[in-house]
Amino acid sequence: MNKLESMAVFVRVVERGSFSAVAEELRLSGTMVGLHIKALEEHLGVRLLNRTTRRQSLTDFGLEYYQSCQRILADIKDSESLALALHKNPRGKLRVGCPVSFGVHALSPVTAQFLTTWPDVTMDLVLSDKSMDMAEEGLDVMIKVGELEHVNTLVARPLAAYRSIVCASPAYIERAGKPMTPEELSQHRCLGFAHPVAGSEWTLQREGKPIKLPVNIAMAINNGEALRSAALNGLGIIMQPEVLLADDLQQGKLIVLMAEFQPLAKPVHILTFADRQQLPKIRFYVDFLLQHFRRSLCLSNP
Repeated sequence: MNKLESMAVFVRVVERGSFSAVAEELRLSGTMVGLHIKALEEHLGVRLLNRTTRRQSLTDFGLEYYQSCQRILADIKDSESLALALHKNPRGKLRVGCPVSFGVHALSPVTAQFLTTWPDVTMDLVLSDKSMDMAEEGLDVMIKVGELEHVNTLVARPLAAYRSIVCASPAYIERAGKPMTPEELSQHRCLGFAHPVAGSEWTLQREGKPIKLPVNIAMAINNGEALRSAALNGLGIIMQPEVLLADDLQQGKLIVLMAEFQPLAKPVHILTFADRQQLPKIRFYVDFLLQHFRRSLCLSNP
């Protein structure tokens, strides 16, 4: 017989003082109740109850064993309650990876809101523009910008598209003029992300189709925040993510150029491991991100 079940029956027999009362309460036969007690006594090699036809009483050892059973069963109940609470409310550490610009300007403030709502969760944010392997990095959640490849055991949930914007400061436009077509970019000073291929040409769209254009890169930087700062200082035209530029565009510090020829938007997904996605800390966090970024990745829209 199951030892814990027999212990629970024994405790109830002591507390109710009657085999028949416990049998009715637990929907067992009186014989089965007796078998549970007998199984414990045979296992322990000690009598627990003194029984007569009219009454029953605990032996000296039976009293000590009853008190021990009470503590054990109470501890098990408490542990199960904690496990149940764990499934209801998120807790523990989350390790999340994403691109730098998205992490700084979108994910970080939304994550702060999540941690305020669920204070039992702690967070490690891993920001990198390099490709990351979730298993190698020990990530629970990853934000992937671009086409998905080889997701295998991962679950992908779509977010709003990742848009980039071509823009410049009012000071640059006043000094150098405003390009009206993509071809005019070659006549302007452009600020590009330092990359052996992407740095020398930009891909925009014309009538929904991508076109690659040579650009005059006056300065190349391998950091989006630094490119933004250079553009704000009037050094040239940049093509950077909307999440990085949203506040500047809204405040008029940067002006959108050639709105009809903007870059094609990239897909964005939240990735989680299939066998861990229902853990409360992961499930609640993913739902929180879906709620905030389903329509737009920007916290403020230009």
